[in-house]
Amino acid sequence: MKMRAEQTLIFAEAAEAAAVAERQLAGLLVPLDNLGRRLRNLDPPLLLTCARGSSDHAATFAKYLIETHALAPVASYAPSVSSLYETRWRKLEGALFLVISQSGHSPDIIMSARAAQKAGALVVAMVNDLDSPLAQTADMVIPLLAGPETSVAATKSFIASMLAILGLVAAWTEDGQLLRALTTAPQALRDAWQLDWSPAIPALARADNLFVLGRGLNFATAQEAALKLKETCGLHAEAFSVAEVQHGPAALAGPGFPVFMFMPGDKGQEEFERLAGQFVGRGTPVIVAGGARSGALTLPVLPGLPPALGPIAAIQSFYRLVIELALARNRDPDHPSHLQKVTKTR
Repeated sequence: MKMRAEQTLIFAEAAEAAAVAERQLAGLLVPLDNLGRRLRNLDPPLLLTCARGSSDHAATFAKYLIETHALAPVASYAPSVSSLYETRWRKLEGALFLVISQSGHSPDIIMSARAAQKAGALVVAMVNDLDSPLAQTADMVIPLLAGPETSVAATKSFIASMLAILGLVAAWTEDGQLLRALTTAPQALRDAWQLDWSPAIPALARADNLFVLGRGLNFATAQEAALKLKETCGLHAEAFSVAEVQHGPAALAGPGFPVFMFMPGDKGQEEFERLAGQFVGRGTPVIVAGGARSGALTLPVLPGLPPALGPIAAIQSFYRLVIELALARNRDPDHPSHLQKVTKTR
């Protein structure tokens, strides 16, 4: 008998995202408020994010949210600079070094945190395992409160990371709209989990390659979706911003090369609609989440969500789709080939 999505471990864990959001509302308001106060006093001129895999996609979300709300530049730190190349920084005083990790056990991430700390940076770790070496290393720890996640492909821990970042920026900037987005997150995640994205399965089940497009806060969602398509479905998916894809990669798209677009709920929507029209015009199968375009398959999203919450709800809807798609492609989403849960790199 063929396995149903509801019978998989990844389905059960992804379905817990709303409960994770509730735990964070109950347990993180005080530590995030303390960190927000410290950041207002520190007023960091630079932030560095350090992460791998899905956690690094959450760092992309952090970059756009921090830069547009806290007005501080954010750069992605390459862990190999500290681990493989053993760089000793001259000066990082006043900088924030934000490390995001589900396990907190990867040597390169830990070594990077220690190197930044020695150079004077404030090291903040968002981590799910509070007994991990990373949690023991950081100056401040924000627990993700995702609970045990044993499925190889991360789901609820990624959403937990995005929610913790949203809470961090809300506390730091004292932004009422971001705070309200946090309080509505549990119900939004419940509703997003129920949306039917299965009409996208026929086009994706027979694909070998596709682009996943986003921009701004939605780019993190596109990155995460592309990774999950690789991990669980054996599908070669690459994430691009709608701006970057036009600088060459768009030439690949065509009748046998679909495009999956996460439409933003902000001023970037017009560019998405224009590009979707171009792809449709040359026979490319186009799937759009969050907007309508003649000739494209439109997937439903929750209306009226705050811009910072929309990408989090969208990836929750996508998780349900990707589990069903993996099964349609005769893949076991609980046991991706050649992968393990905790990846220790140097």
